[in-house]
Amino acid sequence: MLANYLIGLREGLEAALVVSILVAYLVRTDRRPLLRQVWFGVGIAAGVSIGLGALLTLGPQGLSFEAQEAIGGALSIVAVGLITWMIFWMGRNARHLKGQLEGALENAIAVGKGAVVAMALLAVGREGLETALFLWAGITSAGSTWAPIAGASLGIATAVGLGFLMYRGAVRVNLRTFFQWTGVFLVLVAGGVLAYGVHDLQEAGILPGLHTLAFDVSDAVPAGSVHGTLLKGIFNLSPQTTVLEAVAWVAYVVPVMWIFIGMAFRGGPPRAARTAPAASSPDLAAAGA
Repeated sequence: MLANYLIGLREGLEAALVVSILVAYLVRTDRRPLLRQVWFGVGIAAGVSIGLGALLTLGPQGLSFEAQEAIGGALSIVAVGLITWMIFWMGRNARHLKGQLEGALENAIAVGKGAVVAMALLAVGREGLETALFLWAGITSAGSTWAPIAGASLGIATAVGLGFLMYRGAVRVNLRTFFQWTGVFLVLVAGGVLAYGVHDLQEAGILPGLHTLAFDVSDAVPAGSVHGTLLKGIFNLSPQTTVLEAVAWVAYVVPVMWIFIGMAFRGGPPRAARTAPAASSPDLAAAGA
């Protein structure tokens, strides 16, 4: 549940950041009538994301066990690819997001109202589709529906509240630090989802080595225990891990974590710039000024 809460919080805060920048720009440039098109695009994006989640959950139910495992494994790997891209994209573009969005919105306004709808749809829909796919991977790996959905819903609700408070200037959040540390956590979560996807493909007979274990700590970490449930629910770590799962986890987490830390923590602005209030990262209060 914690992992899905942080996924919902991070993705929701990105979406809230995008929407707030668009709304603030229209208000600041005295184009309030176009707010309807922005909210219409946001609503379509939310509906498409919910529809994708329902399709992923209900679609494979009539298939054979092997087919379900094959689809689940493949989609888990796709989810890892999307979440990895999202982590690096935000780490690279966070400081310039406000200017990029305002420029894109100005271009859309020049084209017409339909372009404004499409721009809001694409800007917010990306976050929604990523959330739906990663949440589905969490549901299938956890073997439970309510906990991942409840966690993600709470995270999204928190993000919406924070986004509104930042827009109104009631709170200030260092988004650079937020995206840095949630990025580190999500790399570990994505590594677990990748290992789970590999396990699904092994059960489907597509990959070998289902019964070749790298380690078995089920006696020390029982599956039904509190710590076993936490490790499984947050990091998708199984007490019985195959060699191929362990190799996939290490091959993903070590290089991705190394690159991300180098980019997000050591590749930022100079120390003096980081201490300046305006240089922390995109700030919704500033966007609404």
